[in-house]
Amino acid sequence: MTTPRSRALLARLLTLLLSALAAVGARTARAEDGYELWLRYHPLPAAQAAAYRAHVVELAMSAGTPAAQATRDELLRGLGGLLGAAPRIGSQADQDGALLVGTPDSSPQLARLGLDTRALGREGYLISSVKVDGHAAIAIVGNSDVGVLYGAFRFLRLLQTAQPLDHLDIRDAPRVQLRMLDHWDNLDGSVERGYAGASIWDWWKLPGYVDPRITDYARANASIGINGAVLNNVNADKLSLTTPYLAKAAAIADVLRPYGIRVYLSVRFSSPIELGGLKTADPLDPAVAAWWRAKVDAIYKLIPDFGGFLVKANSEGQPGPQDYGRSHADGANMLAAVLAPHGGVVMWRAFVYSNKQPDDRARQAYDEFKPLDGRFRSNVILQVKNGPIDFQPREPFHPLFGAMPDTALMMEFQVTKEYLGFATHLVYLGTLFQETLQSDTMARGKGSTVARVIDGSLYAGTAHAHRLTAMAGVANIGSDRDWCGSTFNQANWYAFGRLAWNPDDSARAIAADWVRMTFGNDPAIVAPIVGMMMGSREAAVDYMTPLGLHHQMHEGDHYGPAPWDASEPRADWRPAYYNRADKDGIGFDRSSHGSDAVAQYAPPVAAGFDDLARIPDRYLLWFHHLPWDYRMRSGRTLWDELVLHYSHGVDAVAAMRVTWRSLAGHIDTERYAKTSAFLAIQQREAQWWRDASIAYFQSLNGLPLPAGIAPPAHPLKYYQSLSFPFAPGYNSW
Repeated sequence: MTTPRSRALLARLLTLLLSALAAVGARTARAEDGYELWLRYHPLPAAQAAAYRAHVVELAMSAGTPAAQATRDELLRGLGGLLGAAPRIGSQADQDGALLVGTPDSSPQLARLGLDTRALGREGYLISSVKVDGHAAIAIVGNSDVGVLYGAFRFLRLLQTAQPLDHLDIRDAPRVQLRMLDHWDNLDGSVERGYAGASIWDWWKLPGYVDPRITDYARANASIGINGAVLNNVNADKLSLTTPYLAKAAAIADVLRPYGIRVYLSVRFSSPIELGGLKTADPLDPAVAAWWRAKVDAIYKLIPDFGGFLVKANSEGQPGPQDYGRSHADGANMLAAVLAPHGGVVMWRAFVYSNKQPDDRARQAYDEFKPLDGRFRSNVILQVKNGPIDFQPREPFHPLFGAMPDTALMMEFQVTKEYLGFATHLVYLGTLFQETLQSDTMARGKGSTVARVIDGSLYAGTAHAHRLTAMAGVANIGSDRDWCGSTFNQANWYAFGRLAWNPDDSARAIAADWVRMTFGNDPAIVAPIVGMMMGSREAAVDYMTPLGLHHQMHEGDHYGPAPWDASEPRADWRPAYYNRADKDGIGFDRSSHGSDAVAQYAPPVAAGFDDLARIPDRYLLWFHHLPWDYRMRSGRTLWDELVLHYSHGVDAVAAMRVTWRSLAGHIDTERYAKTSAFLAIQQREAQWWRDASIAYFQSLNGLPLPAGIAPPAHPLKYYQSLSFPFAPGYNSW
């Protein structure tokens, strides 16, 4: 029998239980799983939000097109989240605090302001403090809806990073025309060199069901100015060009279009044989050209704004024009001719190496493409990796940059960290991208940076001027809830987009913006995290491939160290081929006394790389084979310097862990815990890289370690016995 007291006690317990469940639900709702990326529109501090609300009382814009609707939706989402309440919607600025958004054609008020948009081009924007009929307002203006969209994202970034809104006068336009993500996604849902889950395209359900996640993908890309996506792997499946899969691509294109993003496809050069039933794919055969013309016409009927083709040919066993005695120019130009009437482009990859055993693989792309300079159609652009080998932790810039003045060249960076710790290592690639872009090719004298080759300014106003400019990044995006496998991998996607927009942007400034947008504006968070990021890539180079070593990973899965490996059928797949280590010395001799790959650079650059007194330590073993007792600038021997670099890399990761631990309580629980776990993995694997590499090289030279340096934890045979058959991201195409 219950009593009033017992009933009251039960009611009290029930109330406490419901309160606890509500609290758990609230925490779950606020869980930071990384899905929002840098577009976290969480409430700003009250005083700051109030100050911003005074500037944004009303949103005055029309939304007559899908792109304009996307812009308005984003502003309402962002302002509502950041300021605690969305501004009211109006049609014109008739009071203080209006945000006037649109093109001069879409807004009579903007037209009357007479703002000069001539230098903005199609995709640029301005953000300006203005007066409209005596009322204070902020104008976001572009010459097209996509320019306005980019301006809206920039305005939201100002709020996210706590910038003042008084006296605004921002004008910005992209320096590079095509700013691409290359997805190495396969039709079975796997992702080659992908470390963040399966493909986001879910080909099986398309076109009947399009995952809403693709809209958020488009939002994220538009926020950093990316305007193109290659949907499928460069090792292309012929089925990508069949009618069912083209319909799937068209469904994706429909979602991306309002955000200014065009779709592209990687194509298999032998498709006329495999799909069309022809006996040849010879690019000079009229029947082959006719097959491609019909296929391109069919694509544009489904996707009117289709961007064009990405082609990997005569590389790593892929078919290509050389199979028929034709050149890369012959193959690219045939495809370019059938795309040209539709405004499409061909991005022809310069990552090639022949099936013959090379003397020096680093020479091959230059040797094949340099003689073809000036022979490509105007809607062809060569896609050149940042370095001459293959996305290594550090490479000198590719010698083709600056060497082909009569050919449009685009950059290919790898955003996914195939050689830099997959998803679990914290390695900020903004510094790698910046290092490459600011390298001086000396093609037209001092200041001929790779960035100026990429954005076309190096040859602007000359007979060598090009119509096309582009930059591509191999995407690190997958179906994982946080998109990229870890929070800090998101920074590499973000940095790529920002540098594709402006190749001279600062990696540090980009990192600071990303931290503020991702974690908040607290100086106690921003400064230490930016510091971690800015030193992280150098740490990885040290514990993986210091002093110019390269390609020292386990072959196939590319996971972990294997500098001893000489088992692969091709010499240039073997780490031992690249380190050339023996009892006497180490390094690949590409100097004028070796393979002479150094001669592929402009003479002033070549002279610096060739001269031991002038070459930077970071490229030493890339260009020179040296004895273990070679005396470095530090006064130490090469062996001692190498060991100290390996050890410094491990110590740097340990220091990052200390920094991250100091942020406990400042970072949300979910992302803090995941990053903590990943940093622990990184430290263990950095130690593994250090110990395995030192153990192998010491087995050759028999030299003692520098004083105070700990020996490897295990004998060499232990490291050589390790095997990882299920390492992620590897497809045996």
